Formats: sequence, C-alpha cells, structure tokens
Amino acid sequence: MSTIALAGNPNSGKTTVFNALTGTNQHVGNWPGVTVEKKEGRLKYNSKEYIIVDLPGTYSLGANSEDEVVARDFILKENPDVIINVVDATNIERNLYLTTQLLEMGAKVIVALNMMDEAKKNNIHIDIDKLSKKLGTPVVETIASKGEGMEELIQKSIHITKVEKSCKTNISYGNNIDREVQVLKDNLEKKYSTSKYPSDWIAIKLLEGDEYVFNTVGIDKDQNFSKLIKNSVDSITNSSIEPELAILDSRYKFINSIIKESVSKPNTTEETTSDRIDKVLTNKWLGIPIFALIMFVMFQATFTIGEDLLGEFVAGGIESLGEFIGVFLTNVNAPAWLIAFISDGLFQGVGAVLEFIPLIFVLYTFMGILEDSGYMARAAYIMDRLMRALGLHGKTFVSMLVGFGCNVPGIMSTRTLENKKDRMIAILINPFMSCGAKLPIYLMFIAAFFPEHGGIVLFSIYALGIIIALLMGKLFSKTLFKDEPSYFIMELPPYRIPTFKGVMRNAWEKVSSFIKRAGTIIFGEVTILWILAVLPLGVEPYSQGSILGKIGTFVSPIFKPAGFGNWEASVGLFAGIVAKEAVVATLGMVHAGVDNGTKLVIALQQAFTPLSAISFMVMTLLYTPCAATLGTIKRETNSVKWTLFIALYTFLIGWVSATLIYQIGGLLGFS
Repeated sequence: MSTIALAGNPNSGKTTVFNALTGTNQHVGNWPGVTVEKKEGRLKYNSKEYIIVDLPGTYSLGANSEDEVVARDFILKENPDVIINVVDATNIERNLYLTTQLLEMGAKVIVALNMMDEAKKNNIHIDIDKLSKKLGTPVVETIASKGEGMEELIQKSIHITKVEKSCKTNISYGNNIDREVQVLKDNLEKKYSTSKYPSDWIAIKLLEGDEYVFNTVGIDKDQNFSKLIKNSVDSITNSSIEPELAILDSRYKFINSIIKESVSKPNTTEETTSDRIDKVLTNKWLGIPIFALIMFVMFQATFTIGEDLLGEFVAGGIESLGEFIGVFLTNVNAPAWLIAFISDGLFQGVGAVLEFIPLIFVLYTFMGILEDSGYMARAAYIMDRLMRALGLHGKTFVSMLVGFGCNVPGIMSTRTLENKKDRMIAILINPFMSCGAKLPIYLMFIAAFFPEHGGIVLFSIYALGIIIALLMGKLFSKTLFKDEPSYFIMELPPYRIPTFKGVMRNAWEKVSSFIKRAGTIIFGEVTILWILAVLPLGVEPYSQGSILGKIGTFVSPIFKPAGFGNWEASVGLFAGIVAKEAVVATLGMVHAGVDNGTKLVIALQQAFTPLSAISFMVMTLLYTPCAATLGTIKRETNSVKWTLFIALYTFLIGWVSATLIYQIGGLLGFS
C-alpha cells in the first residue's frame, strides 16, 4: 500500500488537506518513542487504498525540536512514496524554505499551493507553470477548506508514486560551498556506497554542523573523515562566512529567484481586514479585557445552549433508559446484585458523566470556532506582555490554551519551547489549566447550587486556574529556574471564517474521546468502587461501614478544614486521580444508593453547602492531575522526582486554596 506524507508549515492548511483526503478514515496516536501526535488516515481512490500520514507542522527540517526530528526521520527512514508539501500561497517565500529542504533530500515532492482564494484577494498572482518548472516538481492550486483542487492533487500524487525517481532540483550554494559539497559527496560515496540517503544531502548537513546526521545516517566519526569535514568547513569559513549561514543564505537566494519569476505582488502593502481587526482585538490595553469578555460570553452561551436546550433532554433520556433496564431485569428475575450494579453502578455512575455530553460538545464547538478563526493564536500574543512581566515565555500560554482541552497534549506541546527553564515551568503549571475532564464536576455542582449563574461560576473557575498558574510560574522562575528571559516569536494567521465541517470534527473528536474514557477507564473504575461499596457482605451497601466507606472515613479528616470532610467526597477526589471524570461517577454512585436512587443534585444539596461546593470545585481545579497526565510528565521530564513533586505540590496548592476559601468565606458569613 503506497504511503503519502503531508508536510508543511504551521497554519498552512495542512490539517484541512489531511481531513479532505481522509474524511473519517483517520486515527490519532503517538509516534514511536516520542510524545508528538501522529495522525494517520486512509484514502480510497479508484478501488485502491493509500496511507496518508500527517507529519508535524514545522518550518524546517533541522533538529531543533522534536517535531522537526520526527518529520525528518519519517522522510528519511520510512521513505514515503510521495510527499505533499502544503504551502500557504499568501506566505509563499517563508513556506518554500521547507520545500527547498525537502527537495535537497531527494524526496518525491508535489506542492499543494493552498489558500489560493486568499492570495487572489490580496492581489497575489502566481504563475503555476513557472513555479513548477523552477522547483522541478508538480504544483497544484488548492483551496482545501472548500475542497477545491483535491481531485487533481490526488491524481498527481498517485501518478508520482509510480515514478521511480524524483525530479532533481539543482540548488547552487556558491562556488566555495558547491566545491566542498562535491568533495564530501565523493568521499561519502566511496566510504558509504550502500547508504540509502542522498550523499549530496548528507554533505550539506555535515557542512551545516548538524550533529544529528551522524546518528541518522550512521556515519562513523573516524579521524580521517572528521579531518576532511573540518578542512571543508575551514575552507568555507576562510572565505568570510560561516558555512551554515552561507547555506541558509543560498536557500533564500534560490527562493527569491523563483519568486521573482513566478510571483507578482502589489508594490505597496495594503492594510488587510486582519490588520484592521487586530488593531482592536490585539490592542495593548484592550486585548486582555476583550479576551476575557469573549471567554465569558462563550461560557454563558455554553450553558444557555448546552444545559437549557440540550442538557435536560439527554439527562432525561439516560434516566428513562436506566429505569427501563431496571424494570426489565426485575421482570426476568435477574440477580439483585446485577440490578444494583446496573442501576447504581453504571447508570448513576457512568450515566452521571455522560449527562454532560451536550455541554462539552457546545463548549468545544465554540472553542473550535475561535481556533479556526485564528483568534486563539492572538490570545497567546495578547498574553505575551503579561507572561514576560511574570518571567515566563510567551509560548507558555500556547501550551496553557492547549491544556484547556486536555493537560496531556498541553504538556506535550511544551516541547516547542527552546530552553529547559521555559519548558519545565510550562510543565509545572499546566495541570492548573481546567481540562475537559474536570468540566462535568463543575457542571454537576453548578446545577445543584448555582443554576442561575452557571456562566459566571464557570468563567471564574477557568480564570482562577490561569491566575494560579501564572503566579506559580512567577515563583518558579524566581526560585527553581533562574535564567535570562526568552523572547517570543510566533506567526499570526489571517482571520478566516471557520468551516462547519472543521468545527464539528474538532468538537466530535473531543466528545468521542470523552465517551471512550467513560466506556473504558470510568467503567472499570466504577466497577471496582461499586464492589468496594457493597462489601463486606451483610453491611448496608454504599454506607460508611462498607470497605469504600471505611477508606473514605480514614482520609476524610484531611478535607474537613476545606468544608467537605464527608467520606463520599474524599473517595470521589481520590478516584479523580485516576481520571477526573471519575469524581462525578463516584459521587453519582455512592449518593444514588443511599436513598434508593435519589437524584444526584438533591444528594449534593444535602451533603454540601454553596460555600463548600465552591471550595470543592477549587480543589478539583487545582489538585493532583490524573494518572495519564502524570505519566506524560514522567515521559517529558524523564524524572520520577519531578513527577512526584508535581503530584504533591498541586495537591497542596488545591488543599490550601480550598481551605482558605471555606474558612475566609465562613468568617465573612457565607453559607
């Protein structure tokens, strides 16, 4: 089965092309041995199937980040049949740098010149035939968001997979460098005649001082060969320029020569619609207040649509289904323990989690709209000034934003930070970002105590997580990681109208992941907890005398100062260390069994007060992250000590914050 790889810069529309090619025939995992996300799908065309691999978005194929290494390793070692290089037509100069590096590697490349509609709006005219001729490889115009050009792209890609050799593009790096490249190339071909990697590409990498190439290609660092490399580097350096800079400059000269002949632009740069919008949304003084307002409106709308319009329908459906199955099992004389497990364990446990699917779907639909429109990139830019004032890197906020979906990819995204200080601080504070798994917990308590102010409460919880994260980041930058400040450079994509298909796909990915966790991890955990809640035999199920009740009673004094020193809440919190959704499932199960199926909302109102409900939500927000997040922290830091430190310090921050809220609130007369 032929393999087609997708490569391109971030914000070039690569993911949109991938979705257009694969549709729903795709899955997400991790590349072997690393935490970089791997997307792979299948393309069916003319009764044949092709594997489509979406490589990490990257600006170059160096070895400065894990993304670059993964992309380069796949191209070199897996040798895909063809690479579709997705190029943003509105930023063609910058995008062609990656194209140049792909061509240097001798790969079979087809260029998908994407976003051609936006290029034409900006009066950018591109001669496709000239561009293709200069690059020495096919170029196809595409508008991936509208599906335009996909048919031609597929046809040409399949055609190239059948071609034995790739087109050779000759790039001159100047007489001195070309001469030394030839010297190294000749020696490489003598010494490594069986190497499957292009010898001229290896020679260029050696001149660039790319140490990674030794491990990738398997070159021995023997004395004679090392001396040969040194002589070549010295020869170029003596001509007044470092080889790495000379090669970099030569690539851009090659790109500029292509642009000069095949691209025409307006002489004066006109102010675009994106520029005009940014004057307001990224304003020095208005940026953060507008960001806060957008977040508030989003949360308020989430409750209005997700709870008022859809929530009751789903909750009622799950409740009716539970009652129907309970009656059915009773009529067929099913064992009492099975009826109890299905009714109290599954429907009151797992079912309590699934009731929040509408709210989660609506929230991530809104977040998908903000992301697809280009605003989320602005959010990181807006926060950069504040982040730097706190001694943090601006990119740290990018990982924080990712953490709103799930802390696992949020922590994984810290790999884009260049130095260890910035990366470690970003990892240490990411668990304070309120992930989607914590959302059902907030929604459960909001429904019980603050139904009229859901948007305000939810916004406040998310804002508190950001504030605590920033304060702890400042503390860590002044204590554990003292270093020079870093600088933040990022690309702001133009504003775009989000596509319905893209937004719905994003929301469905989040919801389907949520459902899978409820059907696997939460199901397994609820099953174990249910068994503990009904044992030993002879003790009233779901009571303080059960094994689960005794465990909760043992640890509950820890939480008494925070206002929720009952055994049910204690068990729920510790279950949440495995998976945060399990907090809802556990509370739903233990409270449902106490009063013959009492509704969870009523049970919570009996066990908590509004003040203790707030302190419990704050504890949930801040305390020890779930097992999956801790596992990711272990992989990213390669340290058990740092993993334990994060598990313990977040628990302490959560406990102190919840206790302060409850105690101070009590002194001020709040109930």
